[in-house]
Amino acid sequence: MVRFVLTAVLLMLLVGCGNIGLLPTSELVEKAIALQLEQTQQQLNQQLNIKFQGFKIQHLKIRQEQPLTIENLPAFRVKGDYDLVFQLPQRQLKKLQQPFDLYLQIQKEGKTWRLLLPTKESLNGQTVWRSYVIF
Repeated sequence: MVRFVLTAVLLMLLVGCGNIGLLPTSELVEKAIALQLEQTQQQLNQQLNIKFQGFKIQHLKIRQEQPLTIENLPAFRVKGDYDLVFQLPQRQLKKLQQPFDLYLQIQKEGKTWRLLLPTKESLNGQTVWRSYVIF
């Protein structure tokens, strides 16, 4: 009986230690969304001649974190929603409950996260990924 209890405690400690720092945090997801939005904002500024003066991400909710492997490194597909507030010269524009679906990958050293975006190209039927460092 004592062996069973000690084994169970050891397993819980090992499983708990294995997950420390590996899950994407809300702060990391917010930075990844902001990175995507900044790229889109630049395109909109040029196409629509609208001068966005920034944006805020509010009420971020992570609904799903799916672990997977992309190019032999651990990654997560993270889904959820957030509220977005654009700052315009004369007013604010609010977009509520905007869905997101991100691919985030932790690098080998475990210190750096990257935003992965699938491209429309493919090599031999495999998805080609563009990778952006998340600061």
